[in-house]
Amino acid sequence: MNLELIGALTELEKERGISKELLLDAIETAIVSAYKKNYGASSSSSVRVEFNQHTGDIRVYSRRVVVDEVEDETVEISLEEARELDVNYELGDVVEREVTPADFGRIAAQTAKQVVIQKIREAERSIVYDIYSNREGDVVLGTVQRADQRQALVDLGDVEAVLPASEMIPGEVYRPHMKLRFYINEVRQTSKGPQIFLSRTHPGLLRALFELEVPEIQSGEVEIKSVAREAGNRSKVAVYSRDPDVDPVGACVGARGNRVQAVVAELGNERIDIVQWERDLSEFVKNALSPAKVLYVVTDEDEKVAHTVVPDDQLSLAIGKEGQNARLAARLTGWRIDIKSETQADELGLYEQFIREPELPEEGLELEEAELELEPDLMDAEEAEVEVIAEAEPEEAEEMPEPAVKEEPKAPAVQPLSEQDLASLTNITKRKSWQERFGAIEAAPTPATPQEKQETAKPKKKKEKVITDLSQLISIDFDFEKEK
Repeated sequence: MNLELIGALTELEKERGISKELLLDAIETAIVSAYKKNYGASSSSSVRVEFNQHTGDIRVYSRRVVVDEVEDETVEISLEEARELDVNYELGDVVEREVTPADFGRIAAQTAKQVVIQKIREAERSIVYDIYSNREGDVVLGTVQRADQRQALVDLGDVEAVLPASEMIPGEVYRPHMKLRFYINEVRQTSKGPQIFLSRTHPGLLRALFELEVPEIQSGEVEIKSVAREAGNRSKVAVYSRDPDVDPVGACVGARGNRVQAVVAELGNERIDIVQWERDLSEFVKNALSPAKVLYVVTDEDEKVAHTVVPDDQLSLAIGKEGQNARLAARLTGWRIDIKSETQADELGLYEQFIREPELPEEGLELEEAELELEPDLMDAEEAEVEVIAEAEPEEAEEMPEPAVKEEPKAPAVQPLSEQDLASLTNITKRKSWQERFGAIEAAPTPATPQEKQETAKPKKKKEKVITDLSQLISIDFDFEKEK
């Protein structure tokens, strides 16, 4: 033993956090055991080891009690023998005598080395246990070392953890040097040190991954109320926003779905449904059964059952494959959910009052009746107003201008207007006739016979024909050539 050991113990105290006094006590105890083993001392003999921290020297002392009659010489000494060593000894005193062997330094050094190594391991295990026992429920990043059908060993940096087969995601392949995130499920203290058991199927892993990806959850603006998960297949997450200006579902989905896609990729493309949590249980059940559309929800507080009615074409969607959607919704809400289609509910007569068209409340009916009662009075008032205006027209017709047209006039029939008056009111000029625009064609005056007068009398009737559409000009034969 020398000062190098003291320096090594000081460095261990700084690096590993192991107390120097604890190591020295352990070394002294180990040296006592080594002395009894190597030098034939009885296990019942009392031996004390003195370790000098300044010089590094080790001395061994045997201890015996002063008695009148000696029964065991290894632990007792007579008063006469004790007074030969020192006259001041009395009965009951302890006599110490140095029994350090000549070659005890080598044995002490080997023993001290083994004790220090053992204490370091124990201290590290204790430190690891103290660290990870408080981290149950956390998510850690680990590297897969090796995997088989029973378990996978994962390196967490300072300790090796175990991922049992029951906590593996079905269908997920674990290869060496693969980095994944794991949920710390349990920490045990065993004789071999702390055992850390991980999980990839726990719902807490999904919750923690969203906390890592969504800043609004970290700040507390968005809260994850509940999680229901079937690892490797599908999960549902109910979120709630404390800030009315923040959409909880949109915050978890992210821009173009980048946040939820990061979580999906970490869990091996597991499908995740994010729904909004509601204080109203009926609305929450409707959201939990999404993407199916729920028409009505009736809750039974005593049985804690939510009876739901969905459209006939969405019954299979609400139940899901092998009942998965309904099962996850029940886990998410904490209520048992009974799903029936409109046809089934109608046949059983369970929700007849909900399937019918919703009736107006009594207050609304009373309001409509009151409005109907007021309508005749309003009509009488309008009729009286019209009569007053009609009576006033003959007297004030000369002085007052023509009344303006109301939006909903209820006046006597309007007198027919001439074309000039109509054009002045509407600012529409009268359309010119064909003769006014193109001019009439006059034939040379010739004496007409009675037969010609009869023949010319017929086309005059054709000239009285009114042209309403210019396109008709093409189909009308004016007999211009004949007149010429």
